Amino acid sequence: MKYIDYIQLNPLQRFWYKFKETIKNLPNTLKAFFCAIGKAIKNFVLKIALGIKDFAVGFAQGDIITKLSYIIMGLGNVTRGQVIKGIIFFSLEVAYIAFMVFFGGAYLSQFFHLEAQYHYETISGGRGGTSQTLVYDSYSNQILLYGILAIMATLAIVAVYVASTKSARKCEQLVKAGKKPETFISEVKEFLDSKFHITLLSVPVILICVFVLLPLIFMILMAFTNYDDKNYFSFQWVGMANFAEIFSGNTTGASMGYTFGNIVLWTLIWAVAATFSNYILGMVVALMINKKGIKLKKLWRTLFVMTIAVPQFVTLLLISQMIGQSQDSPLNLIISMFTGAPSQFNVMAPLYDGWIARIAVIIINIWIGIPYTILMTTGILMNIPEDLYESARIDGAGPVKSFTKITLPYMLFVTTPHMITNFIGNLNNFNVMYLLTGGGPSMGDYAYGAGKTDLLITLLYRLSVDKQKYGLGAAIGILVFIVCATLSLITFNMTKSAKDEEAFS
Repeated sequence: MKYIDYIQLNPLQRFWYKFKETIKNLPNTLKAFFCAIGKAIKNFVLKIALGIKDFAVGFAQGDIITKLSYIIMGLGNVTRGQVIKGIIFFSLEVAYIAFMVFFGGAYLSQFFHLEAQYHYETISGGRGGTSQTLVYDSYSNQILLYGILAIMATLAIVAVYVASTKSARKCEQLVKAGKKPETFISEVKEFLDSKFHITLLSVPVILICVFVLLPLIFMILMAFTNYDDKNYFSFQWVGMANFAEIFSGNTTGASMGYTFGNIVLWTLIWAVAATFSNYILGMVVALMINKKGIKLKKLWRTLFVMTIAVPQFVTLLLISQMIGQSQDSPLNLIISMFTGAPSQFNVMAPLYDGWIARIAVIIINIWIGIPYTILMTTGILMNIPEDLYESARIDGAGPVKSFTKITLPYMLFVTTPHMITNFIGNLNNFNVMYLLTGGGPSMGDYAYGAGKTDLLITLLYRLSVDKQKYGLGAAIGILVFIVCATLSLITFNMTKSAKDEEAFS
């Protein structure tokens, strides 16, 4: 479509045209996305191959001391004057060997089958009787956790080992060139000067590996086991069985496939409705407050901001009591005032396939989320140049035209990254669903007792905490991460905020 034809379309036609273009370009976008991932993997493999080549060349061209340094870490440094550095390398090698011999090696040897180790103890009973009690020496979750720790320690020592061989080779070349290798003090000064960024980042990286990366890998690997309430102490690898259960099953009935498909659909509906309702309505309220002629603007802004000061979980718990089934609940009292008869209306009643509860949750979320949008958009609206609106009025544009042509494009450009973040947050909005409805109402057609307002995140919680299906829950967690990461990257790269950063500068 030519530009002259495009500008003659009304806002609804433009939206439909952009939507169709987005769907049409989606295959190319996905192709470019996965090609970028493939290119990154290719570059990573090439770097590893070059590193292996340099490692082999260094061994082949090195002298006897350098070759021995490939076995005894730090030997090349000690013999060529870098005594402290060499001792550090050697100490790390000894520490790793001791760790594997006395701790990590035992768990690593059991890592590939995960079966718990146990024995029977004979206990004497009354009247000369005896009984045997099962005693576990190690649990499967311990084997998995400490096995991952042993693998991470091995990868770390490999990195140190490569650094030690490079250092030994460098020392040899300096000595052959008649130069003296750097002293330990001079290298320490470098880490406090030109390499100070490495010094600062070393501790956070170690903490991230221990407290973030290790639990994350543990959770991912758990998805490939049969870890559940029946296999709590001893479980095994089951491959893709958990993923097969998620995507299999009948199209009707309480199967995991049916449950997962319906919950995914509701999760997407909820995320879209919650994100755009809060965004559009919050922007409208902000425009009304900022409109010329409105009195007490500061008061209205303060009232909305004060609602943010109340903790969200408190608001949600209060609202859940207000809409309860009891005749004394505020909602039923209000209904009774208008009808003149006692009311026991229950939002959580299993009616209309749970859509009463779903719509109620979306409306309540509007009350909770609008103040944040007002607070964010107010500052942006105040920074839109007034000259743009004056020019629009001179050209005959009314309020609606000014909003669609000036306000909305400017707001979308600035706030699109926030909208994407908010959308992903709504996909994983545990608080609203759990505190308001608990995932209900449950109508018996979903597996594992899931309800009609359950999101993927609450389903994960239900499987992991209530049903103790840890392997199945971990598999759903991986799928949630893949969906969220893919949607975030693709959506953001398709926006004007990413393609034209200087448009409104």
